[in-house]
Amino acid sequence: MKLVRTVKELQQELGKQGSKSGIGFVPTMGALHEGHLSLVKRSVAENQSVVVSIFVNPTQFNDPKDLERYPRTLEADLALLKHTGCKFVFAPTVDEVYPEEDTRKFNFGKLEKVMEGKFRPGHFNGVAQVVSRLFDMVKPDKAYFGLKDFQQLAIIKNMVKQLDLPVEIVPCEIVREKSGLAMSSRNELLSPEQRENAVLISKTLFRAKELITEKNVNDLRNWVVGEINKNPYLDVEYFEIVDDEQLQTVTDWNEKNTKVGCIAVFCGKIRLIDNIVFN
Repeated sequence: MKLVRTVKELQQELGKQGSKSGIGFVPTMGALHEGHLSLVKRSVAENQSVVVSIFVNPTQFNDPKDLERYPRTLEADLALLKHTGCKFVFAPTVDEVYPEEDTRKFNFGKLEKVMEGKFRPGHFNGVAQVVSRLFDMVKPDKAYFGLKDFQQLAIIKNMVKQLDLPVEIVPCEIVREKSGLAMSSRNELLSPEQRENAVLISKTLFRAKELITEKNVNDLRNWVVGEINKNPYLDVEYFEIVDDEQLQTVTDWNEKNTKVGCIAVFCGKIRLIDNIVFN
């Protein structure tokens, strides 16, 4: 495994792998955990060369304090990646990724106006900027993303289609801690007491899945918000039950689409997201 800091060096190293080498790519912002490693391991199983990027992208943070708080643990990340079979870790500087200011504005229509897009204006434009830049640098055949960031995955698929990029987007299942809490780099910012209480998020989503035969969509939405907000450590920002393609609000369980419950919850100052698929 080799740590690479510049695009030029990365392209030189990938060039040595041969033109027939399938390139798998796992873009991350570091502070890696088992969820990230599961993406890397799948990529290693399906590609000859795997690149993992570690880059905290400033253009997707609409809150400067959130950017400042975001954990940066490069040495620990490298230690975790060492035994995964990953060939290259690409850890560029901000100037390397953005030698000039990226002024591109993407239009994702309805996709970017709900949930995360509603509460984090400009966030998905920043995501599209950095992921498209990284795709151009790495030139992967396949790129791997976790389903925890459900809306982000939909945005990236849409961006790839808009830009006609020759990369296959591979969605990967949510990885959870033993408690059920969805794995996230932000979990490391939680105190032990907060972490214990944050488990209520996934516990409530799992229970909600069992209640779809007893409650209509609106009642279930209200029930989830009420159950979580009973906990003094937690404050629901949104909980929406949406279709899995356009992410528009579902009003009836009989609608012919896959339905996903997406949630964002503040635990103190730490913002956690999760989702559950309702079959």
